[in-house]
Amino acid sequence: MSGGVSFEQDELERIIFGFALQAQKQITNHIQKPKKRVIVIAGPTGCGKSDFAMMLAREINGEIISADSMQIYRHMDIGTAKPPKKDQKEIPHHLIDALDITEPFNVVDFYYESRHCIQKILARDAVPIVVGGSGFYLQSLIYGPPSGPPSVPELRKSIEEQVEHLGADVMYEKLRQLDLEYANTITKNDKQKIVRALEIIHLTGKKVSQLSWKARKSPLNYDFRCWFLYRPKDQLYARIDERCDQMIAAGFLDEVKKLLPLGLEENSSTARAIGYRQAIDYFNSPQKEEDYQRFVKAFKQSSRNYAKRQLTWFRKRPMFNWLDLDLHDTEVAGDMVRQDYEAGL
Repeated sequence: MSGGVSFEQDELERIIFGFALQAQKQITNHIQKPKKRVIVIAGPTGCGKSDFAMMLAREINGEIISADSMQIYRHMDIGTAKPPKKDQKEIPHHLIDALDITEPFNVVDFYYESRHCIQKILARDAVPIVVGGSGFYLQSLIYGPPSGPPSVPELRKSIEEQVEHLGADVMYEKLRQLDLEYANTITKNDKQKIVRALEIIHLTGKKVSQLSWKARKSPLNYDFRCWFLYRPKDQLYARIDERCDQMIAAGFLDEVKKLLPLGLEENSSTARAIGYRQAIDYFNSPQKEEDYQRFVKAFKQSSRNYAKRQLTWFRKRPMFNWLDLDLHDTEVAGDMVRQDYEAGL
């Protein structure tokens, strides 16, 4: 009798232990591991993002991922304000000097390449610091690449026939007229992307650049700690004008002249890049003194206009914390970003 009771107690304890073990597994499965943190440093052109990122990277064992749409190209150095070689040797930089200027690179490519870089950096127990002013690229990194409605075979076939009949150049120009922001992220050689973009616009009546992340409210995979660096407009514009002068003095026109035979104009993205577009116009002019002065003026004006568009675009992105580099000492601003990263507040 006592043996039976002992057996029943042992069996009961075994069953209870089994239930407890299963419950523990269920709890463990539902506990989400904290997301790895990634620092994003954005800001208008000329505000000092690169220097700030270098300072931060030195302090927190960081590696820098460029979110600049033109720094990916080799030999586009002066006009893209590419980090000096000594900085690239001191702190690992990614997505810089990775492509020839004739190779296409767009927002989807950036999404996959930047995410791959983040994974490699985190595997080394280093801190990924994404730096750039391209809002379209950063939006893709954080929320995922552009998407759209399901394809309609009949419509797609019709657009493909137009591309074949009229040529990719004509259809690309049509896309530029309908959605310049997205068209600037691809080239006239990206026939599939041209077709898909025109299909999306036809089906939705909206621009691809506006539609892309409509339904996406949560960042993907990582805890992005996002900062937007800025300065008062009068100071920012003065810095931009001075930087344009410095670029020209450093040999920017000579750089463009060397890039032309390498295919600068074959890639519509590089040919329309700020500074490069104005330089191409200058070389296509009689190149008299008034043409040179017109180039300098257009270069500065286009740069200031771009900064203004960046300020407007990021103002609508609530996940970015704005940081006035005129109000805060650079080291204090760096401490703010570092402490936010470490605390995850």
